[in-house]
Amino acid sequence: MDAEKDKTKGEEIKEEIQKIRMTLRGREVKALEAACAQIVSRSKQQGYKTRGPVRIPTKHLNITVRRSPCGNGTNTYDKFEMSVHKRVMDIFCPSSVIKEITDFRIDPSVDVNLNVSKTDGAY
Repeated sequence: MDAEKDKTKGEEIKEEIQKIRMTLRGREVKALEAACAQIVSRSKQQGYKTRGPVRIPTKHLNITVRRSPCGNGTNTYDKFEMSVHKRVMDIFCPSSVIKEITDFRIDPSVDVNLNVSKTDGAY
């Protein structure tokens, strides 16, 4: 029993590598690209494999409103548009390392979503 404990004590316990899919969304492209570049550089610096960022097509949300508050007068309209940009990237690393990779100031306008899944072994 004692010999088994000594055996495991000397060996380093290695965590299982998982596929972590990060989805970043934002209205400003500059802040989004800066966050993606920072995440990729930090993960590659620690020696983990990354895929992406893959640029997903931009969603354009349009609203058309009537200018006149009372309804009388000339029919004039205002058009407002909001563009939502999206980036998807995969990082192959243990789930405990994600905190170290994302431990920097991300712009408040950028929304980050993480999905963790097991890998097949081949990535």
